[in-house]
Amino acid sequence: MSATISPEEKYLTRRVLNMQESQTMRITGLAKKMKAEGKDIVSLSAGEPDFPTPLFVSQAGIEAIDSGFTRYTANSGIAELKSAVIAKLKRDNQLDYTPDEVIVSNGGKQTLINAILALCQEGDEVIIPAPYWVSFPEMVRLAGASPVTVPTSIENGYKMTPEDLENAITDKTKLFILNSPSNPSGAVYNEQEVTALMQVLEGRGIFVISDEMYDKIVYGDVKPYSPARIEAMRDWVLVSNGVSKTYAMTGWRIGYLAGPKWIIKACDKIQSQTTSNPNSIAQKAAAAALNGDQQVVEDRRLEFEKRRDYMYKALNEIPGITASLPEGAFYIFPSVKGVLGKTFNGRYLANSSDVAEYLLLDHYVATVPGDAFGAPENLRLSYAASISELEEAVRRIRKAFE
Repeated sequence: MSATISPEEKYLTRRVLNMQESQTMRITGLAKKMKAEGKDIVSLSAGEPDFPTPLFVSQAGIEAIDSGFTRYTANSGIAELKSAVIAKLKRDNQLDYTPDEVIVSNGGKQTLINAILALCQEGDEVIIPAPYWVSFPEMVRLAGASPVTVPTSIENGYKMTPEDLENAITDKTKLFILNSPSNPSGAVYNEQEVTALMQVLEGRGIFVISDEMYDKIVYGDVKPYSPARIEAMRDWVLVSNGVSKTYAMTGWRIGYLAGPKWIIKACDKIQSQTTSNPNSIAQKAAAAALNGDQQVVEDRRLEFEKRRDYMYKALNEIPGITASLPEGAFYIFPSVKGVLGKTFNGRYLANSSDVAEYLLLDHYVATVPGDAFGAPENLRLSYAASISELEEAVRRIRKAFE
C-alpha cells in the first residue's frame, strides 16, 4: 500500500520545502499568544528595541502624509533618502558611494535577498560563520545555492578566523556573509580581524555581503570596520544596513544596500518585479532619522550598555550557564551546555530547543533556542527590555535551574 503524499509534498517547490520556519518569529508568536491568554510572560525573544521611534522621525512621517507624499516613488528610493544614506556611510563608516551604487528596499531582509538572488544560483556555495542570523542560510537555499556554515566558539569570541575561512573555500564558493556586529552573539570584528579575512579572499573572485545593521550599537572602545574600506575588495563587497535597530524603526521597513553599480542595478531589477519601491512615507522618516540629531542614538546605546553589563554578570552567576561579553547589538548568547542532559521539573533537556520551551512553558520567559542560529548549545536573549524586566527574567531563569 503506497504512502499518502501530502499536498505540500506534491505541489510545493523544493525551494520552499527546503526552507525552515523562522524560530525567532515562532517563539515570539507563541509568547504573544500566551500573553494574550493572560500569562505573565517576560519576553527576551524579539529582535527589536523597546524604545519608541524618535519623535522627530515620526513627525517626518506625519508630514509626508499631510503633504500627500503617498504615491509611488523611484523603485530604488527617493533622492533625498539616497543622499542621506551616502552621507551616513561617509560620516560613520568612511565609505564613498554614488547614488547609482545605492538601493533602498523594504527592510534589511529585502536588501539581503535581492543581493543573494542576484549573485547566487544552483551549484554555488555561500560561507556563513555560525552562530548566524537565522535568515542567512534560508535565503541562500531560496536562491538554489548551498550554505556552508562554519562553527565558531565562545573561546574565540564567536569569530571566524582566517584559517576557518580558508578551509571552507572550494571552487564552488561564490559568496561570504559577514555580520558584524553579530546577531546573535554580539561579536564585532575589528580592523585587523576584517583585514585578515579579506586577505584570504583577495583576488579569488568571491563576493562579500557585509551586514552592518547594528553598527551604531557597540560598546566600550570597540570599533566596527567595514570590509568595503579595503581598496582591493571595494568592487567585491556589498554593505547592507537599515534604520530598524538604530532608530527603533522595525515596523517602518527601510533597509539599504551599497556596492558596485552593476550589482545594485541587478538588485533594482529584482525589486522592480517583486515589491517595487519601499514605502514612500517611511522613506521620508528614514531620511529624517539619518540626517537628524544623533544624540538619541548615543543615549540609547548607553542604556543598552548598562543592560548588557547587568545580563553578563547575572547570567554567569547561574550554575550551568556561561556567557561571553557582547561587543555590540543588544543580544547575549549564553552557552547552556551545563544544563543539557539533565532533568528539571520533569523535563529532560537534550538541546537548546528543550531549554527554550521549558523556560517559556514552565517559567514564562521567552528566549530563542540556539539551534536556529547554528549553535544548539546556546540561547539568544535580547536585552532590549527594561532593567526591571531583565531582573525578573533572570530571577525566573535562576529558579528554573535550581
